Amino acid sequence: MSSETNAPAPRPDLAPAAAELTRLLEGVRDEQLEVPTPCPEYVLRDLLSHIAGLSVAFRDAAHKEFGPSTSTAPGSVRPPELAGDWRKSMPENLAAMADAWRDPAAWEGETQAGGLTFPAAIAGRVALDELVVHGWDVARATGQTYRPAPVDLEVSYGLLAPSKDDPAARGTAFGPVVDVPDEAPMLDRLIGMSGRDPGWAR
Repeated sequence: MSSETNAPAPRPDLAPAAAELTRLLEGVRDEQLEVPTPCPEYVLRDLLSHIAGLSVAFRDAAHKEFGPSTSTAPGSVRPPELAGDWRKSMPENLAAMADAWRDPAAWEGETQAGGLTFPAAIAGRVALDELVVHGWDVARATGQTYRPAPVDLEVSYGLLAPSKDDPAARGTAFGPVVDVPDEAPMLDRLIGMSGRDPGWAR
């Protein structure tokens, strides 16, 4: 038997997804901040504020520095007002989040995010999924081309797929699965698995 058979899955690198999301942020025009997004409860301004918050929360989760950023459940409060310096602070925070998860210690033991305590190895993949799916949200809301790394799509799909037939496991973070043909591109399949319509357009 190969010694690699039972080897743990490699830890994903969050940096490419953070960089792609940062590229999309650079393409956001001020007049687009009030446009609708694939998240029906958020206009773009709200979505950006949500992304800003999760970047700090998952950075802190990687460092296992627990407090309000990690203990607040998603959807329990409205996103705060988008920071006036978001064009500078969000890329910095996204880069810091990705860097924090490059530390092998970040993936060990348990951590906290969204008010939940769960294995850090899962939290890191949830963090990546947040970047990948919300990157698609931003791209669709602003009419930009989205270029996620194929390996990131595979990791995110693998994270969400087990919950397809288990509403309790999906919790309130995701809507009902949108059926997408098996032969569809992986991005479309992931977006459907996240509860979004891959054909969404504003």
